[in-house]
Amino acid sequence: MKYILVTGGVISGIGKGIIASSVGTILKSCGLHVTAIKIDPYINIDAGTFSPYEHGEVYVLDDGGEVDLDLGNYERFLDIRLTKDNNLTTGKIYQYVINRERRGDYLGKTVQVVPHITDAIQEWVMKQARISVDDDGMEPQVCVIELGGTVGDIESMPFIEAFRQFQFKVKRENFCNIHVSLIPQPNTTGEQKTKPTQNSVRELRGLGLSPDLIMCRCTTPLETAVKEKISMFCHVEPTQVICVHDVSSVYKVPLLLEDQGVVSYLCHRLSLPVEMKPRKMLTKWKEMADRSDRLLEHVSIALVGKYTKLADSYTSVIKALEHSALAINHKLEVMYIDSADLEAATLQDEPVKYHEAWQKLCSSHGVLVPGGFGVRGTEGKIQAINWARKQNKPFLGVCLGMQLAVCEFARNVLGWADANSTEFDPETKHPVVIDMPEHNPGQMGGTMRLGKRRTLFKSSTSVLRKLYGNAEYVEERHRHRFEVNPELKHHFEEKGLHFIGQDVEGERMEIIDLEDHCYFVGVQYHPEFTSRPIKPSPPYFGLLLAAAGKLPSYLTKGCRLSPRDTYSDCSGSSSPEMEIPDLKFLSL
Repeated sequence: MKYILVTGGVISGIGKGIIASSVGTILKSCGLHVTAIKIDPYINIDAGTFSPYEHGEVYVLDDGGEVDLDLGNYERFLDIRLTKDNNLTTGKIYQYVINRERRGDYLGKTVQVVPHITDAIQEWVMKQARISVDDDGMEPQVCVIELGGTVGDIESMPFIEAFRQFQFKVKRENFCNIHVSLIPQPNTTGEQKTKPTQNSVRELRGLGLSPDLIMCRCTTPLETAVKEKISMFCHVEPTQVICVHDVSSVYKVPLLLEDQGVVSYLCHRLSLPVEMKPRKMLTKWKEMADRSDRLLEHVSIALVGKYTKLADSYTSVIKALEHSALAINHKLEVMYIDSADLEAATLQDEPVKYHEAWQKLCSSHGVLVPGGFGVRGTEGKIQAINWARKQNKPFLGVCLGMQLAVCEFARNVLGWADANSTEFDPETKHPVVIDMPEHNPGQMGGTMRLGKRRTLFKSSTSVLRKLYGNAEYVEERHRHRFEVNPELKHHFEEKGLHFIGQDVEGERMEIIDLEDHCYFVGVQYHPEFTSRPIKPSPPYFGLLLAAAGKLPSYLTKGCRLSPRDTYSDCSGSSSPEMEIPDLKFLSL
């Protein structure tokens, strides 16, 4: 097993996640099996109770793990399926060690950070690195470990110490460290500054880790003199200083690393079993990167949500939209609309903001209402859904978005003026969305309906079923506490709102579809979590097709894109053996 540790310096949020994913991608394209682990030094057990404004979205895995959004990057880039133990936090490690101490596993010894916490970290990493993440069940050969935060943080010290020991435990030829640092370029001089990187590397070396590659994040490509200066002061060869400058698409980052010889360096440094012969490398990524640069037609989607001030709150949603837009050769424009700005109260207090929000909504080609929690802005979302339904605009509601679509239909079509979710109005006479039986209200963490669940299609003619390749069922990831009240189902179906997807028992309503509408779909699950660059998520793909006016022709052609829009025969998946000559949807 080969271990690649990715650390970060100077500032957090520097792009370690994308770089770790890109390193994994170029190694996987060489035919290696790659897994990934993300370490977060915070004391929370998992990311489940975070506000999206804290760390961005909460990403959900097949096993129900609520984890950091970087695991979403790993899954999308590497096309793998991770588990909750691939996200390690200080809270998990301390809980594990304290539970062992309570059981008496330490035989009365004083339990300390060194060696007990550091040993537990190393055991966890070695055990998790060997768990298969690919469909073929093969044990991984390379494990990319991303250490969150910044070198020098108090909370990450036990992890740095653990890896200082770890490099000797697994031997030098099986461990290497990539350090990601910032090269600022002040506007006053326009000069690239190396001092922050020098200080960061000095701090890392002082803690016992010596970087093998220094990846420099900068706005423009590194000048040769700057590269040589970093090489001289940071104790590495100039070839070990890698420039990762800002690029137009994240699909270009693996190509950037490949062009600078990262694969050949890692193969030499870690004695990787890869033949360094000319090979068809990263064809898919190159094609996607080229395609994203030359898109001419635009499609705009109004994202009506609660956390629109931080794009990371909807990372997977944006990626799913991008994958679908790229597949139909359109440039995506996302219009972020704070749902509270659409409400009548905003018209009274801030009329300019209200009219701007409605102008954005009305100029969009399609409307997306993603999931979320809390009452703020729900009336605004219902207004947006009402507008999309009446104007025959493509609409997709995800999780809460689907529940609010049901509320909107109940109020404006069934005439139940007070119809609501019991989450927002426990006293409503028409509880169209109710609390789930699984939910335990006493404790917040890990109490929702989480993870991969099966949804059976109840209609053979629905648009979404066709988009899923006429599958009898789909398996998608869930994260919710409330759901549509099954007792009121028949009232909606009589008026044309059909529940075309239900769970295995037929008790939970999973998918809605409105008849006589260009595309009005709601899903209780989160399809964005399984979207991949070359395999877009069908509900999002349908929204983009409808927004671009291509859905009818796509369905007429038997769910095939025109030759101009399909990826070429040589653009394989991220598994080197597999090739996808056409963009087709298989049952997930």
